[in-house]
Amino acid sequence: MITIKRAISNTRASQLITRGLSSRASPILSSLGISTTEEIPGLYDGEWRGSGDIITSICPTTGEILARVKTATPQELHEALGRTREAYTFLRDVPAPRRGEILRQIREALASKREELGALVSLEMGKIKTEGIGEVQEFIDICDYGVGLSRMMNGRVVASERPGHSILEVPNPLGVVAVLSAFNFPVAVYGWNLALSLAAGNATIWKPSPTTPLCSIAVTNIVSKVLESNGVPGAAAGLATGGKDIGEAITESKDVELVSFTGSEKVGKIVGKTVMSRFGKVILELGGNNASIVMADADLSLAVPSVFFGAVGTAGQRCTSTRRLYLHRKIAPEFLSRLQKLYSTIVPADPLASGTLLGPMHTRASLNVYSDAIHRLQSSEAEILTGGRRYEEAPLDAGNFVQPTIAIPKSADPADQIWSRETFAPILNVAIFDEIDQAIAWNNAVPQGLSSSLWTRDMRNVGKWIGPRGSDAGIVNVNVGTSGAEIGAAFGGNKSTGWGRESGGDAWKQYVRWSACTINFSDEAPLAQGVNFSA
Repeated sequence: MITIKRAISNTRASQLITRGLSSRASPILSSLGISTTEEIPGLYDGEWRGSGDIITSICPTTGEILARVKTATPQELHEALGRTREAYTFLRDVPAPRRGEILRQIREALASKREELGALVSLEMGKIKTEGIGEVQEFIDICDYGVGLSRMMNGRVVASERPGHSILEVPNPLGVVAVLSAFNFPVAVYGWNLALSLAAGNATIWKPSPTTPLCSIAVTNIVSKVLESNGVPGAAAGLATGGKDIGEAITESKDVELVSFTGSEKVGKIVGKTVMSRFGKVILELGGNNASIVMADADLSLAVPSVFFGAVGTAGQRCTSTRRLYLHRKIAPEFLSRLQKLYSTIVPADPLASGTLLGPMHTRASLNVYSDAIHRLQSSEAEILTGGRRYEEAPLDAGNFVQPTIAIPKSADPADQIWSRETFAPILNVAIFDEIDQAIAWNNAVPQGLSSSLWTRDMRNVGKWIGPRGSDAGIVNVNVGTSGAEIGAAFGGNKSTGWGRESGGDAWKQYVRWSACTINFSDEAPLAQGVNFSA
């Protein structure tokens, strides 16, 4: 259960938010080897370069420009993909436990800069510092996982029906893995992919969100030094910052065996079709429109703060953020009363400041997403219990701050756009139910299927929830919120969320190519199924 703390006072928040770039950004960037005075190269393939378009990193808290990054030209990207392919031919011959040792060293290097990287995530993305540090910890944890995995990426022996024969299922390195990550987790998602890809013997090229280039540059700086010290080509973990054109070129490239894409359902459809049209492999992590269901017997002392974190954490910009809340009629008034009290404690402030619970949304475009959703709620005569507008008073007006919102739409019809469309903002829509079957039906009726949560102490409800008639999401929790997954289990969703799986569990099996190898160690060559083809 998260601890609810009253954030710093408005006066203190004003002082923190209006600090100049030199006092906020410069120490963080300098501690990670990022220039604070010059344009920064955004392409890495063993050397840092880039002579293409300039992208700008903007602080969502203050609106200030943090840095300008030079992206790759089409020719430079083509060369980088070639170097990534060469790095793969090197890595595939490195014994898997040795690759695991390299991952261990990457883990140590990241851990030594955990606080600094976490602060950079807060500075550039906007999530509060504890979440930024937690995100870096996620990368550290998946490296630990990858170290062990490097000695456990096993095939299996299958019994043959033919005497003197054995069948082996053998995993081998796949090739080049492209990671196209989103702004909301500018470090961890790449970590999930890099750790498994490197353990499997693949080379990786990373195309981060164009709005969080500094996080990717800082991470690549750290990883590249470890590769260099081990005699591994830097292009084994390459980087190509940029916009849509860079992403399109990577997804279209036949030199890329697997594309792991995190982003919107709209773009995910395009990526999926593009990669499949050339018979490549794809992992899609797309929209999440996640619901929590609270039964009459739920422990509200656990459920309320968990829903609070799920809806408000990262300013509602997690893939697993709680966006739909279904409350049993018997506990709905008390639950909403408790939840609104927690919402009333929120004071927006600098995400780098200790005690802040609410930072900004990531971009100005995000503000429009929020405003449009609020307008739809108001137009449909929804009851807005709290929130519903931007923070426009100084100094918050310089950043992208909005009020976390709780609304009760007039209709609970899951086909309504209010319910069926994911809104990437801190807006929580509430509906009341009487029977668990009704709540499960609502949970499953939307196109997305990432995360879901049931709050109950009745084992009969648990059995129904996790069984064939239960939640159809990829993450099906009980007495745990929708947000905050661990790395040990596979992460991903179903339906329009994309069916992709990353991180733990069996996700590693997507990063290898599988071969069924039948070996005959007898003096005869019988055919399967008893076929006789003798002349």
